[in-house]
Amino acid sequence: MSVVAPGTAIAQALGLVDYPPSAFYFAVNVGMLATPFDTSFQEVSGLSQTMETEDLVEGGENRFVHKLPKGVRQGNLSLKRGVATITSPLMVWCKVVMENGLTLGITPLPVLVHLLNESGLPIRSWCLNNAYPVRWEIEAFNSTKNEVAIEQIDFAYQYCMRLL
Repeated sequence: MSVVAPGTAIAQALGLVDYPPSAFYFAVNVGMLATPFDTSFQEVSGLSQTMETEDLVEGGENRFVHKLPKGVRQGNLSLKRGVATITSPLMVWCKVVMENGLTLGITPLPVLVHLLNESGLPIRSWCLNNAYPVRWEIEAFNSTKNEVAIEQIDFAYQYCMRLL
């Protein structure tokens, strides 16, 4: 068994260097969409998990209350980007899910979020399983500002796994 020394080029390539990564270089892949330009986002937020608990009071024991685990609640993943065209594969999927009144079945897709190093290699990755859009919003238009029109898409997902 070989050990890779911290600080070496090999350790950096393998993501073994223990430094706080930058949050500005990331990539998002939605399902099997093959168009990388359609998955460029300005902001990713909502990667969260919370263990829900239930209080249990034990008779005769007044010093504390037991906290029993009930399950893990996932947050909603929020993606922000410039407003896409109606023909983008991600928007077509969102349109089918959001505008058909649940007359068609929802096809959940995996979403991969990668935090990248300076070479563009993933140093942290998360897989959100069975994701589907639950909210779509266009930020306010303002005639006094010269800004890009931004859309936000929120996804619910079944569970999140950290891969790296």
